[in-house]
Amino acid sequence: MELSGFERRWGKMKIINVGLIGFGTVGAGVYDNLRDNSALIARRLGAPLRIIAVADRNMGGKKGAWDASVRRTSDPFAVVRDPQVDIVVELIGGEKEARRIITEALKNGKHVVTANKALLATHGKELFGLASRAGRCLYYEGSVGGGIPIIKSLREGLGANKIQSIFGIVNGTSNYILTRMTQDGKDFSDALREAIS
Repeated sequence: MELSGFERRWGKMKIINVGLIGFGTVGAGVYDNLRDNSALIARRLGAPLRIIAVADRNMGGKKGAWDASVRRTSDPFAVVRDPQVDIVVELIGGEKEARRIITEALKNGKHVVTANKALLATHGKELFGLASRAGRCLYYEGSVGGGIPIIKSLREGLGANKIQSIFGIVNGTSNYILTRMTQDGKDFSDALREAIS
């Protein structure tokens, strides 16, 4: 039986431990999604994916339906340095601290997932180089086009093509603003205010 790409990388039925850094709106949504869809994700991956640690500066004030086995901390580097964590999901935004977290995660042999557009726009070349040298993956599909799977399509499905550029508005916030302006007749400032609230 041929092994899937997942099994070649991780081994059959290994539990994949995730450390989640950032527990705001996006982080809490990722936590809930991974918890609520764990059986489906395990079937599709060929192994269970389990959040074992969550870091947020204001962890004490966070409420939620926590699994008792999930360690909670206000120190993101405790998650990054945890030898049990296989994948670090960075969802704090910003550049300086996120860059330090991702850099250290890669140096500690973790794969990283981020949705941090600003960080990748400014430091992407450096971080992708570090990931390559460390033999680790830096996934960022969620930071592009509101999660539209364009990066994977370009890298894998169109790898033999020489694409020079892509034009279009593929940012979720921009799409929301444009929709409110065209369909509801809102002016830009009102649509923007609504989008970021």
